[in-house]
Amino acid sequence: MPAVLKRILKHAPAVLGVLLFVGAIYVVQKEFRSLKIADIQKALSDIPTSALVISFGWNLLAYFILTFYDRLATVYAGRPVGFAKVAFASFCAYTLAHNLGVAAVSGAAVRYRLYAGWGLTPLQIGKVVVFCSLTFSFGGLVLGGSILFFEPDAIPFFGAHVPHWMMYAVAIGMWVVVSTYVGLSQVIKTVKLFGNVIELPSSRMAIFQVILATVDVGVTAGIMYALLPDAPGLTYPKFLGIYLASYTAGLIANLPGGLGVFDTAMLLGLSPYLEPPVIVGGIVVFRLYYYIIPLFLAGALFAGNEVLLRSGGVMKFAAEKRSVQAIGRWSQPDFVVAAGAGAVALCGGLLMAIGLIDAVPAGPDLPDWMGWLMDQLDEYAPSLLGAALLVFAAGLTQRVKLAWRGSLIALLAGAIYGVAYGAPLWVAGMLVVTAGLLAPFPRAFYRNASLFTGKLRAGTALPLMALILCVVALGSFEPRLRVLENNSFWEAILSPEVPRAIRASLAASVGLGLFALWRLLRPGRTLFTPWSETQANELRGLGGAPPLEADGVIWGEAGRAGFAFRRIDGVLLAFGDPAGDAADRISAIWTLRDLARQEGLDPAIWRAGRELLAVYGDIGLAALPLDAEGIPIGDAEDAPGPHATRFLVCQAERDLSALLPLLPGLARG
Repeated sequence: MPAVLKRILKHAPAVLGVLLFVGAIYVVQKEFRSLKIADIQKALSDIPTSALVISFGWNLLAYFILTFYDRLATVYAGRPVGFAKVAFASFCAYTLAHNLGVAAVSGAAVRYRLYAGWGLTPLQIGKVVVFCSLTFSFGGLVLGGSILFFEPDAIPFFGAHVPHWMMYAVAIGMWVVVSTYVGLSQVIKTVKLFGNVIELPSSRMAIFQVILATVDVGVTAGIMYALLPDAPGLTYPKFLGIYLASYTAGLIANLPGGLGVFDTAMLLGLSPYLEPPVIVGGIVVFRLYYYIIPLFLAGALFAGNEVLLRSGGVMKFAAEKRSVQAIGRWSQPDFVVAAGAGAVALCGGLLMAIGLIDAVPAGPDLPDWMGWLMDQLDEYAPSLLGAALLVFAAGLTQRVKLAWRGSLIALLAGAIYGVAYGAPLWVAGMLVVTAGLLAPFPRAFYRNASLFTGKLRAGTALPLMALILCVVALGSFEPRLRVLENNSFWEAILSPEVPRAIRASLAASVGLGLFALWRLLRPGRTLFTPWSETQANELRGLGGAPPLEADGVIWGEAGRAGFAFRRIDGVLLAFGDPAGDAADRISAIWTLRDLARQEGLDPAIWRAGRELLAVYGDIGLAALPLDAEGIPIGDAEDAPGPHATRFLVCQAERDLSALLPLLPGLARG
């Protein structure tokens, strides 16, 4: 595949997500610009207590059903785990996946981390991950096919513009996929898919998979359906069709929780039956029940589990006289980063929505200087802060220190703005709570932004100048936009009351400013030292055993520890643990992860020792024990064993099949 095409495909999901998000804002602005916060607040207050209780009960049932995904998966993997443990793993993994999108982060890292501690081998955990991911899709296929076949008009947009025969054909295709899976599980034991050999479950287990997933989707849809009042023509099957279409659109957008896209699709689909404020009220409570409350609860539970694990790990490292400070700095689980990015993105979407749906009422009197400062961007400050938070959230996923600082500043600025101008107190409260949850984890965001990496070059100076000019330009537009009612730059861009030249200039200023912000915020390039005999001798001097051939050497932050690596079939493979200063070895491991991400590869370590396995687990890698020849022992229940001293550390579910044929040659070399 050409390099240009690979780069395009690499960024395609992000571009598609942005386009769908922009389209969602356009639809809301055009079709629902009359939305008012007061109307939504009234709709929320009108939801009966009984409906709230029933909806919350469906929510509990939905997460309870998800626990059986993991329970069934561990049985399929040949290592059943107690229900309490699988319930904990399932809740943490699925909460993360629901809130952060499939591409941003999956529950695989959480499952690897938890199940490894409960005795499952990496190959068994890989089976659990694949089984759960596959099961999750069956419910949508079964119910989606049913809706397309029996209620095709319920699908937003498509129901009115796509011929029914075409929808019937798609429905039959969905059912064929599920039926084929069940049939193959009865006839054959394995199937080769995209070069990977997949072991199929028994036909009985496959049927149970399909039933479980179908019930799960139906119950999840019931969470929001219970919140809506009775409406003529809005039956549960029709609502289910709208929900499935909206949820699918959110998955395709690959945004945290389908932010904006799911909500807009629900608004469009339900608008023939209910008033927009009523729909938005139901969406707000649904997100609170299914997304926000579980996210913070799962985060607290997972963090508590990490504290317990690390209390023992720190004692062990201290007893062996290793650098506890270095481990505390570098060994941060991805869950903290992913949850923080998701919460910041949700707050960004909230500020964007507030700017779109209503003008902020007048607040308390302010000092003259503060009033003048805030008046400069009064017309669109909330939505601009929201857009900036979405960029900062992207930076958080890359562990950029400047994104962490910028997120805290933007969250607090949004809270102050809301209080000063009379926005609902719960908005400011949510922003402050998110800032408070993010603030204690500065060490999780260790990467320098390109703005602070090396000397100020043209690639950094130009975006910096562009950002400054865009901010000045946005301030100059404010007097021309006082005719508008809403506090959103989107309203100004789309409003026919604003001259086209102003609209185009405003759109260009915002778009260029956000692009420049990301260029400054993105991580600086991770560098390595090309391989040479000098580098090999330097590693030997640090106590390492470098290979005969390598592509380069990765060094830690202080340059006092490093290890050699090679690029092999989509994997950045390091040889052994980093050699050198104990305080710098951890940073060398994270540098390996950063370089792999930069080059679009997966990190892996061959012949890693036992002492740093916890750190490798923090970057999402699983450890497979090796025999004396450096080949993985296998998937026996006692494979790790108490005497294993060397491991292959990799993303087993993705890279093990590619690495296995290559290891004998590396061992001989």
